[in-house]
Amino acid sequence: MPNAPMPPLIQAAELQDALGRDDLRILDASTGLSLGAEDAGYVATPLIDAYRRAHIPGAVFADVPNGLSDPDAALDFTVPAPERFAAQVGALGVGNETQVVVYDTGGAWATRVWWLLRLHGHDRVSVLDGGLREWRAAGLPTESGEVTVPPAEFTARPRPELLADVDEVAALSEGGGCLVNALDPETFRGEQPVNPYPRRGRIPGSANLPFDTLFDPATGRYRPVAELSPLLQDAGLLGGGRAVTYCGGGIAATVPAFAAFLVDGTEVAVYDGSLTEWTGNLQRPVEVG
Repeated sequence: MPNAPMPPLIQAAELQDALGRDDLRILDASTGLSLGAEDAGYVATPLIDAYRRAHIPGAVFADVPNGLSDPDAALDFTVPAPERFAAQVGALGVGNETQVVVYDTGGAWATRVWWLLRLHGHDRVSVLDGGLREWRAAGLPTESGEVTVPPAEFTARPRPELLADVDEVAALSEGGGCLVNALDPETFRGEQPVNPYPRRGRIPGSANLPFDTLFDPATGRYRPVAELSPLLQDAGLLGGGRAVTYCGGGIAATVPAFAAFLVDGTEVAVYDGSLTEWTGNLQRPVEVG
């Protein structure tokens, strides 16, 4: 009999207690993101050196920008083909019955991996609340070096309903559907000092729910469900209809999608191309202000 699956969000002490599970695989998805010049986009850097200095015992490094993205796509972070994803996560030791716990050092990289695994049919995946920061704050041990594990066999079972493409987003925009921009208010309004996207602005008709407002700023942990629920409700993500989140390149958008699932199991789709794709097409309208 396999072990019972863990809840979507787990605490550091819970992970510490589970370290002996033979079905457990911990993934460190830590990635740095730096802003280039105007219209130049972002540069994503897998934080492999930091991982080698200190990581949760037994954790394997997951390279999100490269290994878990499509290397041949025009846009960064594009979802890979199911066969490539299966091979990549299998090489990380993730099999069909593996309980995955993913963490990062801040941002939305852990939830991106959570979403990618669920997009490919794997439900036994949890996010460590507060990531490595909270693990250290709890006084729990880390180790150095690089962990290698035997490969596992992973079978991708895609769930296309968790992925939105540009045509669906256009239809939702024109038809008054629920579109939620997960970026900061300045970017949402097109007023940020440096714009990394081809054009400033947002997809018409979208609401704004900055992903970082879903965290407790003092700890980096998720806000309690009682606080998350009204934020998500106000944005339209818990209304029961089709809802899609987007950001710049499909990373930050996974945070509100995760939070909605955490609150009551709501499934929210992510627009993978996000603003990078939308604003790169001059035929697509944008709103500012």
